[in-house]
Amino acid sequence: MLYGAIEAGGTKFVCAIGDEELSMIERVSFPTTTPEETMQRVIDFFEEYRDELVSIGVGSFGPIDLQRASATYGFITSTPKLAWQNFDFVGTLKRSFNVSISWTTDVNAACYGEYVLGHGKGLSSVVYYTIGTGIGGGAIQNGRFIEGFSHPEMGHMLIKRHPEDLFAGNCPFHHDCLEGMAAGPAIEKRMGVKGQELLEEDPFWAIEASYIAQCAYNTTLILSPDIIIFGGGVMKQEHLKKKVQAEFVRLINRYVDTPSVSEYIVTPKLADNAGIIGCLALARDQRNL
Repeated sequence: MLYGAIEAGGTKFVCAIGDEELSMIERVSFPTTTPEETMQRVIDFFEEYRDELVSIGVGSFGPIDLQRASATYGFITSTPKLAWQNFDFVGTLKRSFNVSISWTTDVNAACYGEYVLGHGKGLSSVVYYTIGTGIGGGAIQNGRFIEGFSHPEMGHMLIKRHPEDLFAGNCPFHHDCLEGMAAGPAIEKRMGVKGQELLEEDPFWAIEASYIAQCAYNTTLILSPDIIIFGGGVMKQEHLKKKVQAEFVRLINRYVDTPSVSEYIVTPKLADNAGIIGCLALARDQRNL
């Protein structure tokens, strides 16, 4: 038996085939273009494995419809990517492959990858944020995703503005929410260069760390997770993680006793593979979620 995985990002798609141990047999990636072109490449990739394929796990950019009773379950809904608005993702796959499909957000998939094989393994409550082109969050409690009428949009939580930050914010909906202040495009628009081009000593990093630490603070007091994992391109700088940890300790001010901050606020053990491994695990373990 083989399992399929699709990490459907706004910039690129990653597809993989894996086995029961979640070892990847083949993996490909290609740019996200139109639904017709991109999905044809997805279908062509899995066609070779049709006879052995038993299920596919999909983690998609969104917003998406997760409500099984909804007429638009399996759709990408009100995304800013106009060509993908109201696109029937799951239905398109079902028309080509008669297999079960696990459907969730891309950040939920990354959270599940870390829960199964990463820093969240053996823990009951795991929260994962991706801080990159956008900011999104996913949470697992006792083996199940936390969701209600829809999936969480934790990247749009409101935060306090840093007193030295005059940037108006980059979110078209909320201006100075977490994503609007701390995502990659907000950094570039504010500073004139991408984050990876800024020196470690640049004073801006104290501002960025403040916003991410506020995210960890809010998450701690709302969900009391066992661990908070920050992934995405912005977090690939080791010095930022340490600044976030230090600022979190200052903010929480011993109000609650968390695990050691070095083990509580971390970056992904699976690095860039968290999402695609999570999709494989969802395909294998979808009976549990």
